[in-house]
This record gives sequence, structure tokens and C-alpha cells, in this order.
Amino acid sequence: MRTVGRMTGFVLGLVGVFGAAYGVGHLVGPIGPPVAVEHPHGGHDDPGGGHDGHGGPVGGTPGGLLVSEQGYTLEPVTAPPGEFAFRITGPDGDAVTRYDVNHDRPMHLIVARRDLSGFRHVHPRLSEDGTWRLPTPMGDPGTWRAFADFQPTGADPLTLGVDVTVSGPVTPTPLPPPTRTVVVDGYDVTLDGGLRPGHDSRLTLTVSRDGVPVTDLEPYLGAYGHLVTLRQGDLAYLHAHPEGAPGDGRTAAGPDVTFHVAAPSPGTYRLYLDFRHGGTVRTAEFTVIAPHPDGPAPSGSVTDGPPTTAAPAEPDDGHGSPGHRHD
Repeated sequence: MRTVGRMTGFVLGLVGVFGAAYGVGHLVGPIGPPVAVEHPHGGHDDPGGGHDGHGGPVGGTPGGLLVSEQGYTLEPVTAPPGEFAFRITGPDGDAVTRYDVNHDRPMHLIVARRDLSGFRHVHPRLSEDGTWRLPTPMGDPGTWRAFADFQPTGADPLTLGVDVTVSGPVTPTPLPPPTRTVVVDGYDVTLDGGLRPGHDSRLTLTVSRDGVPVTDLEPYLGAYGHLVTLRQGDLAYLHAHPEGAPGDGRTAAGPDVTFHVAAPSPGTYRLYLDFRHGGTVRTAEFTVIAPHPDGPAPSGSVTDGPPTTAAPAEPDDGHGSPGHRHD
């Protein structure tokens, strides 16, 4: 993975893919017909509503489909072997160097392989020149989508995305079928609820171990859980955070963690729940189908994903080995 030959291919693939992505960034749209989204609770980062707090207006285009939005552009930067680097340029064309901290970090980088068989949520470091750097989070060969989730100081939150190619033989991995419970490193995680296109859906994930509910989940990035949802096909990005917050006097530390997610269209979605217990961040992966509005009520099923690796939580990177595919 980290040989000179492969990294050379990685850089060349990155440059080629980025060039194509930049050219079509404003043309990419959602798969299927858009659905007007109802948000009875408003934006969960902004209880007054009006903005989803994660890269786009409520009911607007999902995050991560564009490489450039509101004058801000995600630009990968050529980096040494074993490293991934990028910068965000602003409306003036210069690299952005000032960011607001959201959920304990100024930048959240999420990478997922296009077939959704690999996932990782990491936190790069900012250099003085505005370049973000970290050990490459991409794993197996294939095309990966890199999502930068951030808020420039004085601007709205944004989620921008770009494709990155890791060279080598590619073996596509089919998406697992839906099921309600997944097992992650000895923990059972069960989903209650389902996705309804055009509606703010309530999803509750319950964590247990050896049949005993986990009631001492640990805060991770200012919450008891983080949920990233990606739509199969175009990888439209929906980032949700749970109800309540650690230390607010009303939110229990498990076993239940509840989110509100607005699916923009019918389709198949992959859900990734990050939670921390015993000093380790684990990721539970689910497949959920959002049916057509005229079809039957959603089942809220989830799937057993590929085996998941657990990793010690670190100050700047909450996850373990690159790829997060858990082979």
C-alpha cells in the first residue's frame, strides 16, 4: 500500500480524478427525483432551523456532491508517499487558514470507497500555509470519496467532496443486505427506526455487550455518538449528531443514542455510527433502504457490515488502521 510505486500511482490518479471532479463539481446532483424535506425539529445544530449545520441549507442539495460551493473549493495537494494533503481555498482564491471548531475539531475528514466497503473518519492537522495533512486514510485500491466537513470563520458550514484513486487491482465488494443488528468487536448495536424520503426520520441506536446494555459510553468529539450516512451511487453525504450532549444534565451515556436524519430521496443508504467505550472508538455499519414515498412504510433495517476494527482513540485521530474496511 505504501510502496513508492503505488504512491506514485496514487498521486497521478489523484491529479487526474481531481481535474475531472473540478470540472463537473457544480453539475453533480442527487440520484433520483429530489424530495422536499420536512424538518419539524429544525436544524439540530441550530434549533431555530434554517440550516442543517453540516454543509447545506435544510432541504437543499446534500453535502459532499460538490467540490466547490459558495466560493470555497477543496483542492488536493501533492504529498510525500504515505501522506494525504489538501487545502480549502476561499472566494479570494487564497487558502483558508481560519476555521471555527465544530464538535471539538476545525476539520472532519471522512473517506469512503465508492462501493462503500471502506470508511474512515479522521482529523488532519493544519499547517500555517493553510494545508491540511495526515497519514493517508485511504485503504484498498479503488476510487475513494474524500469529504471535508468544516466551517470557515465568518461563513456557513460546508461539506465538499472529491474523488481520489488508489491504484492497484480492484475487487468490488457488494453491499450487505439489510438487518437490524450488527456486531462490532463484541458489541451489539441495534437500530430502531427507518428512513422516509422527504421527512426528518428519528433513528435510535442501542449499544450492548454480552447482552448487557452499555450505560457508560464515553464522549467522543463532544457527543456520545456520530452518524455519517452515505447514499449508494453518488455518495450524497448526510452527517447527523445525536440528541442532547454529555454533561447537559439530561442526556444518558447510553445505551440509546438518537439521531434525526433527512433522506433526500428514495434509495439505499449506508450508515456509519462512531461510538467510544473503554477508551476505544468503534464503528458500526448499517444498510438502510429508504422506500419510495408511495411504497410501504420503511422497515428501518440495518446490515451486518464487513468485520469492523476497533482503534484506540487519539487526540487528533479517532480511528485505527487506514481503510476502516475491517478485512
